[in-house]
Formats: sequence, C-alpha cells, structure tokens
Amino acid sequence: MKIIDIGANLTDPVFRGKYRGKQAHADDMPHILERARASGIVGMMVTGGSLSESAEAVRLSREHPGLFATVGCHPTRSSEVDKHGGGADAYFAGLRALIDDNRDIVVAVGECGLDYDRLHFAAKDVQNKYFERQFELAAATGLPMFLHCRNTGGDFERIMRANRDRFSGGVVHSFTGSADEARQLLDLGLYIGINGCSLKTEDNLAAVRTIPIDRLMIETDCPYCEIRKTHASHALLATDAAWTAPDAKKKERWDSDSMVKGRNEPCMIRQVLTVLAQLHGVSEAELAERMFENTRSVFFKDVEYDF
Repeated sequence: MKIIDIGANLTDPVFRGKYRGKQAHADDMPHILERARASGIVGMMVTGGSLSESAEAVRLSREHPGLFATVGCHPTRSSEVDKHGGGADAYFAGLRALIDDNRDIVVAVGECGLDYDRLHFAAKDVQNKYFERQFELAAATGLPMFLHCRNTGGDFERIMRANRDRFSGGVVHSFTGSADEARQLLDLGLYIGINGCSLKTEDNLAAVRTIPIDRLMIETDCPYCEIRKTHASHALLATDAAWTAPDAKKKERWDSDSMVKGRNEPCMIRQVLTVLAQLHGVSEAELAERMFENTRSVFFKDVEYDF
C-alpha cells in the first residue's frame, strides 16, 4: 500500500515538542516520520502558508526524503503581505525564488484561496487580491495549486473560473462542503482532498460519498483534523482493522513510542482511508492505489522520486 498525505503541517512547532511557546517534550519529528512510513505513507506534502512557513517547508523537505513542499500564502495570512519589507512585490518575489530554487521538491503553489469564516485575520478584499496574485505564480512556474475554500458565497468558484486557464490543475483540500459544492469543484476539473474535518457530520459523509474515487485525494491536515469519537465517521472505523493506531499519551507523559493526545499525526491517515473505503464500498487497498495515482498524476508527474 502506498499513500501520499497531501496536507501535513509539519512546520508546526508541536512536531518539535513545543506547545504555545513552551517546550513540553523532546523534538520527536524522527519518530513521527517513522510512524508515518509504518502506516504506508511514502510521501507527504508539507504545507506552506506564508513566505516564512514556505521556506521552512522547503527546509524540512530538503532534510527528509519523501517530503515535498507547497509554496504560497494562506488566505488567513494574506494580511501580512502588505506589511512585508518591500511590500507585496518583494513578498511574491520571495515565493517565486523559493519555487525556482527548489523545483525538485516544490510541487504546488499554495496553500491559497479564500476563508470567510476567519475574516478577523484578513478582510475579504485582501484575501481576494492576494489569492488572484497567486495564479501568476502558477502560470509562471507551471505548478498545480493547493487550494483552500471556506464559506465564500460563490467568490471562490468565480475566481477559479476566471483563472482556470492559468494553472494546470489542483486540489481543494480539507473539503467540508455540500454535494453541490463538490460538483462545482469537479466541474472545474479539480480534485478534492479529504481529512477528518471532512467527515464530522452525516451531511459531510453524504457529500463525500458523491465524489468519485478517481477525483479523491487523502490527507491528515495534521496536527489538526483528527477523527474524534463525536464525529459521524468514527462509527465507520472497524474494530478489527488491519492497522491499529499507536498509543497516545498526554504531552506531559510523552515517550518516543507514543503519539500525543490531541496532536494529529500523518500515520492517522489510515483512519481516513478506512472511512473513505467504507463510504465508497471498495477495499482500502484499491482506494489507496487510486488516490496514490490521482496525487502522483497532478503533483508528481515531473518529480523524479522513487515512491
């Protein structure tokens, strides 16, 4: 079984044992990556959500084989663009330089898009302006896009349609929309990324069932979006599954063989796979193979790496 986690926020300090600025336990990145490999993960896309975060995603990807970076500006971070020394031009020149200097490991422009649920971080007009600008990066580099959409009232679809000829393809990750919204994304030729946050409610499950497996990708969005006992999807986790989640302990009781409670990890992608297979009535092995090929065809067709 081969799995690519398309959305892993491995630049988050919690993966180095630091929580809210305080070191709670040792840096356990090597153990996290080991657990990921043991779960069947052969590659991960490390999300870049700002200029500095994208640089860190590139650094991590250079350090650990099998990691690849996205480079872009998340909508909730778009207010930092105008505050950057040299302004927006310098900010986007920095993103472009990261891409150009690391073409062997940068696989997408993003994370970019719109998020109207969190306008307290960045106003609509700012989000729209700097979302539009990231199509310039995609057009100039030929890279696909790693996209974010939350409660945009049609603005996301409008902008995507207006710019669809400027990028080769992409995925809307962490999808939480309706079946109608999924259909609109599919009509744009996009893929849809599913994680635990995509599977919280019965309505979520109904929407995900409508997405054909040849347009699905899988992710954790770790350290967020774990499947919780209160989620509708939890009932679909088989008690006799072939893969068992590692033990998890509170961070104060951390040890290298255990996950940390409340900190999602890449290895937990197997739970997302189990739920998706149940929803689509196929085996986990068949679905994993299909999603692996979907991901490779969009993000890795020009990457020389032996998965």
